Amino acid sequence: MLLYFFDYLTEFESGFRVFQYLTLRAILSALTALMISFIVGPGMIRRLSNKKIAQSIRDDGPESHYEKAGTPTMGGTLILVGIATSTLLWGDLENSYIWVALLVTMTYGVIGFVDDYKKVKLGNSDGLSARAKYFWQSVIALTAAIYLFKTAQVPAETQFIVPFFKHVMIDMGWTYVVLTYFVIVGTSNAVNLTDGLDGLAILPTVMVAGALAIFAYLTGHMMFAEYLAIPYIPKAGELIVFCAALVGAGLGFLWFNAYPAMVFMGDVGALALGAALGVVAVLVRQEIVLLIMGGVFVMETVSVIMQVASFKLTGKRIFRMAPIHHHLELKGWPEPRIIVRFWIITFILVLVGLATLKLR
Repeated sequence: MLLYFFDYLTEFESGFRVFQYLTLRAILSALTALMISFIVGPGMIRRLSNKKIAQSIRDDGPESHYEKAGTPTMGGTLILVGIATSTLLWGDLENSYIWVALLVTMTYGVIGFVDDYKKVKLGNSDGLSARAKYFWQSVIALTAAIYLFKTAQVPAETQFIVPFFKHVMIDMGWTYVVLTYFVIVGTSNAVNLTDGLDGLAILPTVMVAGALAIFAYLTGHMMFAEYLAIPYIPKAGELIVFCAALVGAGLGFLWFNAYPAMVFMGDVGALALGAALGVVAVLVRQEIVLLIMGGVFVMETVSVIMQVASFKLTGKRIFRMAPIHHHLELKGWPEPRIIVRFWIITFILVLVGLATLKLR
């Protein structure tokens, strides 16, 4: 939005051309989202608390979580406000990738909002039924996947890229739709499963989003893409503004969500943020790199799958409780230790993911 305004001002003063640079707009997007969080956050938390929109604690959860009952939830709304406002202010609204990323994120946020609202209204932890949640996630993911496939303008937009190899770019055809569907839905639910401790999900999300911003910028820059032997996708560079907004909004939320949390993000934040990471990874053709950098999300998801499969097949549990962060709690690990160690693991994995840019 502001891009058009500054383009107009360029007719009178050439110095306003600086706002055409992606890097500057990305920085401003992050700072805008961060300031929105700082300004809006305290008031939103007070309103959530006054309206008793509070977290309900599972009866079968760790006993240490009982003291968190009554903590305001649905704070992920704050993140979505920051992302949407900053992206609309600083992004190129003629870029279709910006709209795909924004709409997928916000619609997943709506699913999470309905789920959280039902939890608060009914006073239990069930919320929206798993079937209904999965149905709407699938509808949105498939719609985005088909749209991207139908509107692709260059072959690289629908090719499968294998990191560590320069020339392994596989034409996928309609299987692109299937892959996109699973990446978006899978990442959304993986982040949601990880969101079980104060700040556990948000900082890894921020770190992965920051790395994807780098991939987006390089993928959308012809010279850098050619030098690094990654696919050049003309529209992808603008996604750095969206990713920067996610980083700023996420850090702003962490200010209030750090242990001990003043507010929880709820499904409205977790489902949306996971979908955001998934759709950006698809748009910049880095699904495998997302799998690497989001290793903590993968580990949490796999622990749940293993637990369920083991119990159904043998009647025995592998972990004391799933996801794995609860298992570690029940083993006696303090919550801050689990959180920080998972952050460190994510930082290492993000570096590995970025290393794929050169190790080809």
